[in-house]
Amino acid sequence: MTPAGEGPAPGAAGPGSPDVDVPTDPDAVRADIDAAREQLGATVDALAHRLDLPGQAKERALLARDTVVETYRESPPAVLGAAAALVALIVGVIVWRRKR
Repeated sequence: MTPAGEGPAPGAAGPGSPDVDVPTDPDAVRADIDAAREQLGATVDALAHRLDLPGQAKERALLARDTVVETYRESPPAVLGAAAALVALIVGVIVWRRKR
C-alpha cells in the first residue's frame, strides 16, 4: 500500500496507461490512424472471405475443374479410364440398391 496522497509519479506507467509511446505530432497520429485503418480493412476482408462459403465452394469447384482439365491434357486415357470406372461404380450401386 502507498501512503495517502501519494500516487504514481507524473508520466509513470500505471494501470490503464498504454504500453507504447503515443506520438504527439498530428501528422504522426494521422499516419498511425491510417495504418490502423488499413490493417482493420484487411482484417475485415479476410473475415468476409472466410465467411463466404458459397464463394469458397465455387473457387474449389473451379480449382477441381482446372485440375481435371490439366490432367486430361497430360494423359487423356487415364482420365477417360477413371471417368468410366466412376460411371461403372455409380451404375453398380444403383443396380445393387434396386435388387435389395
